Amino acid sequence: MIGRRDGALMRNSSSTQSLLKSRIAIAIAIGIFLGCIFAFFFPHGAFSSNSPHFNHHHLTRSISQAVSTSCESSDHLNMLKAEFMAVSDKNAELKRQVNVLIEKLRLAEQGKDHAEKQVLVLGEPHKAGPFGTVQGLRTNPSIVPDDSVNPRLAKILEKVAVGKELIVALANSNVKDMLEVWFKSIQKVGIPNYLVVALDDEIARFCESNDIPVYKRDPDKGIDSVGKTGGNHAVSGLKFHILREFLQLGYSVLLSDVDIVYLQNPFHYLYRDSDVESMSDGHNNMTVYGYNDVFDEPAMGWARYAHTMRIWVYNSGFFYIRPTIPSIELLDRVASRLSRGNAWDQAVFNEELFFPSHPGYDGLYASRRTMDFYLFMNSKVLFKTVRKDANLRKLKPVIVHVNYHPDKLPRMQAVVEFYFNGKQDALSPFPDGSE
Repeated sequence: MIGRRDGALMRNSSSTQSLLKSRIAIAIAIGIFLGCIFAFFFPHGAFSSNSPHFNHHHLTRSISQAVSTSCESSDHLNMLKAEFMAVSDKNAELKRQVNVLIEKLRLAEQGKDHAEKQVLVLGEPHKAGPFGTVQGLRTNPSIVPDDSVNPRLAKILEKVAVGKELIVALANSNVKDMLEVWFKSIQKVGIPNYLVVALDDEIARFCESNDIPVYKRDPDKGIDSVGKTGGNHAVSGLKFHILREFLQLGYSVLLSDVDIVYLQNPFHYLYRDSDVESMSDGHNNMTVYGYNDVFDEPAMGWARYAHTMRIWVYNSGFFYIRPTIPSIELLDRVASRLSRGNAWDQAVFNEELFFPSHPGYDGLYASRRTMDFYLFMNSKVLFKTVRKDANLRKLKPVIVHVNYHPDKLPRMQAVVEFYFNGKQDALSPFPDGSE
């Protein structure tokens, strides 16, 4: 029994020693681990002369490094901001290019449809189709461009135009303030294809200083004398002579007076199926699109009523004209008549477009289309009707032409305030007509 007890004691003693050794080994391992951690965070020792707790210079250097890091961060932030602005500008330019490409694609599809109709009508003679299916040619073919007419203008148009079309305005220094409202509205809408034909040096410099596409014609004594000193009607008459070169170069032109505020891109609302698309001076469906006006002459008895067709005139201050033979003939006819006498260009423009052939006179065979008068709005429609109607006030026109009122500039500014800035009472101070 004594032997077994001694053996048991020896085994217990051995187990105790093993446990003790294990604890010591664990303690050593923990010590080494803590030592490593301490060495990592305090490589120079907690109480060495290099310790941040005791070395002021090291503390100062640490603060300087922190400040330097902060400055570097600030510089890096500024650099990131600059890169962001550059990317934003590039993105805006890419958006503009995409819009231009979309517009060109839409124009190509529209042109393809017109070309197919031209081939169908102008091709080989063919029989008429079934009743109700026959349509005449509405869209005359464009002319072959001739760059030799004006090589300098051709280079400008190549840069400015989109899809071979652009807005063109004539201006001299008499309309400088209105011109500024005009081009700022175009810029706000984001229309890229527009050009100012400067009729004097002051307007040319003004446009160049504002980064506005501008074309100053070569000296021409007859045109320059009118362009520099002429009033609205005199300058308006020049456009029929000047526009001819644009059409000869193969470009469609949206001719615009400067008393116009742009609220949408007009090129998105054109049909391009006629030689001329024009806004109207009319103020409702009848006056704009035409109506049967009955003339009453009681002395005629049974035949006292005579039916007449009436339509209010096209506005010669805003129309789209395609580069076709009838279009150029129209410009030549109007320019020729205006050069012979003191006539109003708008009256001559409409007479040449609408008067039919008759003995002693060959009429112009040009196709024409009237624009939607709520989209291409004159100032009579706006101030007499639209601003007083709660539903019509919600409509957004493509343009507003202040053609009915002599106080043009303040009304243009009011249109900007109402449609762009949302000032609901901006149009209220003005009378329906002029005072």
